[in-house]
Amino acid sequence: MHRRHPRRRTSTAVLAAAAVLGALLTGAAPGAAADEPAPVAVDRFEGEVPFADPPADGIFTWGSDADDRPGLTITARPDAPEGGKVLEGSYHISGWGGFSHEFATDRPAHDWSRHRGVRFWWYGQNTAPLPPGSGRRVHFEIKDGGTSGGASELWTTSFTDDWSGWHLVELPFTTFQYRTDYQPVGGIDQVLGLKEMWGYAVTLPPGAPGTFAVDGLELYGQADPALSASVVAGAAVHPVDEGGAARVDVSVATTGSRPLDAPVTVAYGTEGGTARPGEDYTPVSGTFTFPAGTPSGATRTIVVRTREDGAAEPAETVPVRLTVTGAKAPAEQPQVVVNAHGLPYLDARLPVRKRVADLLSRMTLAEKAGQMTQAERGALRSQGDIAAYGLGSLLSGGGSVPNPNTPESWARMIDAYQLRARATRFQIPLIYGVDAVHGHNNVVGSTIMPHNIGIGAGRDPDLARRAGAVTAKEVRATGIPWDFAPCLCVTRDERWGRSYEAFGEDPALVTAMETVIEGMQGAASGKDLSRNDKVLTSAKHFVGDGGTAFGSSATGSYTIDQGVTKVTREELEAVHLAPFAEAVKRGTGTVMPSYSSLDVIGDDAGPVKMHANAAMINGVLKGRMGFDGFVISDWQAIDQIPGDYPSDVRTSVNAGLDMIMVPTDYPGFVTALKDEVTAGRIGGARIDDAVSRILTQKFRLGLFEKPYADTTHLEEIGSPAHRAVAREAAATSQVLLKNEGALLPLRPSQKVYVAGSNADDLGNQSGGWTISWQGSSGRITTGTTILEGMRKAAPGADITYSKDASAPTAGHDVGVVVVGETPYAEGVGDVGNGHDLELSAADKAAVDRVCAAMECAVLIVSGRPQLIGDRLGAVDALVASWLPGTEGDGVADVLYGKRPFTGQLPVTWPRSEAQLPVNVGDSVYDPQFPYGWGLTTLTKPAAGGEAALRAVAAAARVLEATGQEDSRVARDLVARARLIVQERIGTDMTAAVAKPFAEAEHLRLTGDLSGAVARLTAAYRAAG
Repeated sequence: MHRRHPRRRTSTAVLAAAAVLGALLTGAAPGAAADEPAPVAVDRFEGEVPFADPPADGIFTWGSDADDRPGLTITARPDAPEGGKVLEGSYHISGWGGFSHEFATDRPAHDWSRHRGVRFWWYGQNTAPLPPGSGRRVHFEIKDGGTSGGASELWTTSFTDDWSGWHLVELPFTTFQYRTDYQPVGGIDQVLGLKEMWGYAVTLPPGAPGTFAVDGLELYGQADPALSASVVAGAAVHPVDEGGAARVDVSVATTGSRPLDAPVTVAYGTEGGTARPGEDYTPVSGTFTFPAGTPSGATRTIVVRTREDGAAEPAETVPVRLTVTGAKAPAEQPQVVVNAHGLPYLDARLPVRKRVADLLSRMTLAEKAGQMTQAERGALRSQGDIAAYGLGSLLSGGGSVPNPNTPESWARMIDAYQLRARATRFQIPLIYGVDAVHGHNNVVGSTIMPHNIGIGAGRDPDLARRAGAVTAKEVRATGIPWDFAPCLCVTRDERWGRSYEAFGEDPALVTAMETVIEGMQGAASGKDLSRNDKVLTSAKHFVGDGGTAFGSSATGSYTIDQGVTKVTREELEAVHLAPFAEAVKRGTGTVMPSYSSLDVIGDDAGPVKMHANAAMINGVLKGRMGFDGFVISDWQAIDQIPGDYPSDVRTSVNAGLDMIMVPTDYPGFVTALKDEVTAGRIGGARIDDAVSRILTQKFRLGLFEKPYADTTHLEEIGSPAHRAVAREAAATSQVLLKNEGALLPLRPSQKVYVAGSNADDLGNQSGGWTISWQGSSGRITTGTTILEGMRKAAPGADITYSKDASAPTAGHDVGVVVVGETPYAEGVGDVGNGHDLELSAADKAAVDRVCAAMECAVLIVSGRPQLIGDRLGAVDALVASWLPGTEGDGVADVLYGKRPFTGQLPVTWPRSEAQLPVNVGDSVYDPQFPYGWGLTTLTKPAAGGEAALRAVAAAARVLEATGQEDSRVARDLVARARLIVQERIGTDMTAAVAKPFAEAEHLRLTGDLSGAVARLTAAYRAAG
């Protein structure tokens, strides 16, 4: 609890004296006050505790990315409640962030068991007092047991900042709850012992900038004796079919798992709820006691028997109230739920449209609003809110994972959330979503595919389909039926931090790779969605996210991401809308709009946020294209629409959004949505349309029949068979840009010198969106680095590794320098936002040292082209490795010739940043390497010249006449012509050559074989 206090200094001594006086005034004996321990300071914030990271004793910050870490200072203030200084901070958190004080690990843990709780002074930021609970919520966590703060058991509570100025926040230890969403070591004994404490953490509210000040954090009061034992209900929700019996297990747990010191009594009874006692169930009540000496974990069972009346009914609840004496009561009372039965929407034999119509006709506005709400799982104030608000969906943002982060933990977590949905009237299952953008990339040990940019380089629609199928199988095995993928962005400027999420710069290439939708969802009709190896897809980001202009972003320090796409109507149709038209044909189940704004030249509307663009969402997507799935917003994206929050809700829903990824303030969204409908500013028909679309996909997914995880394929996550597909994808993604003297492939007999920052770094080669949102360097999951793959591919080879190339270079036959980027995601990776297109100084030095000493191959592991023109002459072989994922074996396969290089550039490789944006089809086009470029080691150098090109042209006409322009034969035929031209060009790339060469690849992808060969012939002649 917290109290408002005057803004004046209040010493610890004064607080202690006040406690004694309060005891006297209430008639308590003076001795009672004297028995209370004196407050014990934890942090005075006078500078006595330094800013320092573990294992030292210190205060430190943390966050989901660098921008989410708050800024902290120890500041002198005349109004400091205790001493002369306070801890001040500022924050603007998009994911999660806060600060911690962890005690030194080389000293004993602290004993807090004598005290009632922890309290501190907090400087409220509200300009006027608000009703309790309406301010911004701050979470406070304590670290109990284990060997350190990082290996402890986490217990959490929260308070709301409802006040202005200093107020005293008191948090009794009885209010702290065991964290079920994350535990660094998976939990210890789930009892708050308080005898071995390692510190605390404060999690600050996300979504908007803020400041805070805190002072005088201390332990206070007399300990609650009930804390040494807790009564735990086995589950919060106990579904049972009508006429069946529910068994509610009640257990006792103690600190250190020791036997009970004193008896614990539990009185129980069924009362309240929507079920009728005596008609729907037989009431029960009673008392049982766990005697002193009872072992921790002992369990008693309460049986609640339901009655069968034969009537069709929605679900009904029977709360079981537990009153505990001698121990801490459960944080939440269990309830029995009599399952819904006999209603038409539950009949799987009926057509989906009839099931939807029946269910929709029964729902209230509040239930409909809940279905349109998606919350981040970590933002749940309690899991009971899933039923309280009738939430339609939860998601895991990047890095929002269970602990331990294993497939089994994911499945258990999803099942626990689905269990909560069983407590709603109609038991509408949740639809849980994740960003599995290159494999099930949040899960440690999963199969991590190359990012889309590498799949585009591979130019293999069948492999894209198989990669999608592997991802879908792994995602669905963990109980998740919805994947926020694929990204159908057409990247037009490689300064964009999301360019690697695109298949390429050419809409024809993006469209060709949309076979991934079939791999993930199955048939376009949706008939395969209920399978345990398929997931609902989300085509994103509609529309134009890859076309934003550099410098147009208004989001924080971003330079291009979430900016403005300014295009003609013709360019919009041809470049950005075309992939979404294909996705609708392929049956994508959901579409996600872009954060960006669209400014169509000539319509005089100016930039319009895509989340507010009714003309595009209602008019083009749902109207002209006939999209019948549902539209899901991006993370907190409607908040960027101009206007207040009710206006944001009204504008986005009326524009055609069906579900809102809130993701944190779901109570506020539900309230705002209901208010807008009640006021008539959102029509009831619009709400019914949105909910019908959502329910349709839930029925198609089979969630009403099977809401819980089908773990049949759980053991296949990260399996050799799945990794073999990822290995093949990694191999085909490698683009050989230069290969003087046929340096590649390597021979096992050669003595190889390997260097560079990305040769032996699994995190770097996997990129962003790997285990966490931004990704990170190092061995963050299971896989094979490129260096490890090379050693496996040539087990007898003499391979020297020196990351910085400091080891002696003499005596080696060839060098392999693996350089490139470190991970990033979204606008954090925008050029100009702490990033550029240059190699690091260390990587440049490694290239220079190795390539000066021996013949060398340079591999660039990156999400976008890196500028290497000034070193190109010294490099014998150059490979664009993109972000190959966890299977470095695939890269080694092409390096050692086990597979040929066959990849082609999915984007144009510029000579300089000043050339950007540069794309196939531009009137001025003079890159380092053109779109579509890619040498091969599959065959001997192509020969035949123009005579061979004329023969290819004739064969192309035959294929077109017989409708085979999209066949493998056609692809191989044009590839033959391309290789002839590349052999002619060599290293003499000019604008006259590059422009027709790149245009040929675009024409080939559109099925114009004759046009493609004609442009290749033009390039051949220009190279003469």
